[in-house]
Amino acid sequence: MKLAVVGGGSTYTPELIDGFARLRDTLPISELVLIDPAAERLELIGGLARRIFAKQDHPGRITTTSDLDAGVADADAVLIQLRIGGQAARLQDETWPLECGCVGQETTGAGGLAKALRTVPVVLDIAERVRRANPDAWIIDFTNPVGIVTRALLGAGHKAVGLCNVAIGFQRRFAKLLDLTPADIHLDHVGLNHLTWELGVRKGGPDGDDLLPGLLAAHGDSIAGDLRLPRAVLDRLGVVPSYYLRYFYAHDEVVRELGTKPSRAAEVAAMERELLGLYGDPALDEKPELLAKRGGAFYSEAAVDLAAALLGDGGPSVQVVNTLNNGTLPFLPDDAVVEVQARVDRSGPVPMAAPRLDPLYSGLIAHVSAYEDLALDAAVRGGRERVFKALLAHPLVGQFDLAEGLTDRLLAHNKEHLPWA
Repeated sequence: MKLAVVGGGSTYTPELIDGFARLRDTLPISELVLIDPAAERLELIGGLARRIFAKQDHPGRITTTSDLDAGVADADAVLIQLRIGGQAARLQDETWPLECGCVGQETTGAGGLAKALRTVPVVLDIAERVRRANPDAWIIDFTNPVGIVTRALLGAGHKAVGLCNVAIGFQRRFAKLLDLTPADIHLDHVGLNHLTWELGVRKGGPDGDDLLPGLLAAHGDSIAGDLRLPRAVLDRLGVVPSYYLRYFYAHDEVVRELGTKPSRAAEVAAMERELLGLYGDPALDEKPELLAKRGGAFYSEAAVDLAAALLGDGGPSVQVVNTLNNGTLPFLPDDAVVEVQARVDRSGPVPMAAPRLDPLYSGLIAHVSAYEDLALDAAVRGGRERVFKALLAHPLVGQFDLAEGLTDRLLAHNKEHLPWA
């Protein structure tokens, strides 16, 4: 089995390598290709990757290349993890929206739209080259904003599935609190990428007893602390929102906070410099502890499980993925991309029946999904007016003058990445 990682020079990659090494019985890789135009970073990451495989006696071969077409040739699956513009672009996404009193974040609000505009055309080009090299290869997208990027890929007819680590993070956290194994936990995880709620925490499977009420009663303070939301919010909702919902439920508070501390992009950039220094140590043969602070917890396990289901010969595996709605949430169009539990096998994901959603959640999901329609149109076709309409439609913007000001700033900060701007 051959896998290719586009963006293999990312500081995230050793997390992925560690998962491939530890879970080699689940996903028996014979060749892993790391692809990245940044030759120096790629060499550091590639060297560490080989040492991790060697330490754990993994028989697979790891190669590196800057040649995309050569790297994806004959690959059974291609995992895409990109950041167009790097941390410098992320820093802008987190900064200029604050000038308008809006949250500055790389996947939510105006900053998330900027990332989508930069990213979608590049990912679509990569996917087309993958299709020409090997039309049977699966594309696993971990590139944010995952929902919009996956929607672009599926709309263009690619064999693609979107992946996020929010659900697997909750599964592991809840299992620990309940003194169960992760395999014992089934989540009623419903929504859009970075806009989801855990409506149930079931023991043993989708028809198991719902442990969520007891979980909140016993551990509500701890869970609320992780989400940085008041305990009363969880008690009144009776569900567990994704930590990204804080940008909606406490928007103004978040904006005030962001204006008084260093940006996450600046923190990550400093962390990446330290990580790259560690990766260059020829004695290092495991992922360093610092990588856990970089983000992406359990990303490797989610990626291994998904790739194994798509490429293996076993029965369907139940996983949370981003895929076409196709009636799963009846208030959304079929071609919307939702993040839900699905049965996944070699033919791809099939969403499972989702619980009925209260209007408190379905209304916000429908609103953000409509924004994603407009965001994708702007990313594919360009144009200031399309950008403006997407911002006007976003529930965290929604005002004419505000959308105008954000549009001007978005275009000014992204000219080098948007040929039409």
